[in-house]
Amino acid sequence: MLHTDTSVPAGPSTAAVHAGEARQKPGFAITDPIFAASTYTFASTQSIIDFIEQDQPREEYGRYGNPGERVVERKLAALEGGEEAVLFASGMGALVGLLMAHLNAGDEIVFFDECYHRSREFCRKHLTRFGVGFREVPTCDYAAMEAAITPRTKFIVSESPTNPHLSVVDIERFADIGRRRGVLSLIDATLCTPFNLRPLEAGVDFVLHSATKYLGGHNDLLAGVVVGSLEKLAPVRQLRGIMGGINSPHNAYLLERGLKTLALRMERHNANGLAVARFLESHPRVERVLYPGLESHPFHAVAARTMRGCGGLVTFFIKDADWRQTAAVIDAVRIPRIGPSLGGVESLIEQPLVMSYWNYTPAERAAFRIPDNMIRLACGIEDSGDLVADLAQALG
Repeated sequence: MLHTDTSVPAGPSTAAVHAGEARQKPGFAITDPIFAASTYTFASTQSIIDFIEQDQPREEYGRYGNPGERVVERKLAALEGGEEAVLFASGMGALVGLLMAHLNAGDEIVFFDECYHRSREFCRKHLTRFGVGFREVPTCDYAAMEAAITPRTKFIVSESPTNPHLSVVDIERFADIGRRRGVLSLIDATLCTPFNLRPLEAGVDFVLHSATKYLGGHNDLLAGVVVGSLEKLAPVRQLRGIMGGINSPHNAYLLERGLKTLALRMERHNANGLAVARFLESHPRVERVLYPGLESHPFHAVAARTMRGCGGLVTFFIKDADWRQTAAVIDAVRIPRIGPSLGGVESLIEQPLVMSYWNYTPAERAAFRIPDNMIRLACGIEDSGDLVADLAQALG
């Protein structure tokens, strides 16, 4: 029997280990097997008819689902407190699948302007080609978001916290705008994970994650997921079956394995992020630090009220530094690796100007608020004292 009742009370670590899984698995193994199959066979013609007419819970073809994938989806739905989860090949795949399933020509989307630049690029450059309108408003300006809603608006969209500026959205207020105005609401909660934030409980319609980050947790897979109600995700799953934006059976296995330690890892990420942020805030070479766990952060009160912890991502600015002097600090660290992404057990560090905005004009960088002296540090699960000591020598 499958234990998929998300209403059963369970702590976050217990849910991460057990939710969505069968008590007894094939072969009596404690772990779920990898079903490396592209197709699934039927015993007879009648069994095909029974499958179609009775909507039997089994697989037919790999593009429509995999038994191991279903386990991961149930676990993710339980962790978020949602009815349904649909797994994709990447976080961007999940966003594209969700929007394409729910938008038609003439609809509009309203984004907070600190959302992931590729998400906004998809809407601005591609959805607009199909007649979907796109509007941006300043992040956390709820009056501006509500004023931007028209009878054509179908979605309001934000991240929380945002990347790399780490602004924290008041998700109850955000969800209330969607409910009152009759529009769907989406929160990309990649940076906080279900351990630190539960947007569905606040009334948000959809939660999206790049599962590549904290959910997988080991920098060894790509995946994305969107969680919500069964009714609202039905067209998303149907469209995924047509578009083929699925993940592999082996990746589903890696994601399930990573999820089992999510709560333990997030406790360390939270602790490391706060310890590093406090050290950086006190360092004379650091101009300012963006981390919602600091009392100096403009959205600290919102974070303290809505989040269990603030994760491992810390953004800071080197005082009176140009891009080369900023790069020298990054090149001097010994523990974090230089690279994009975040949320893995290994710390990663990058200069957003170089890593993501090198080909943008100065005016475009200014619009995105990406200055030359910005550094983004994604703290892993190393010892916080070692990370602090490494940053001290790099800044020195």
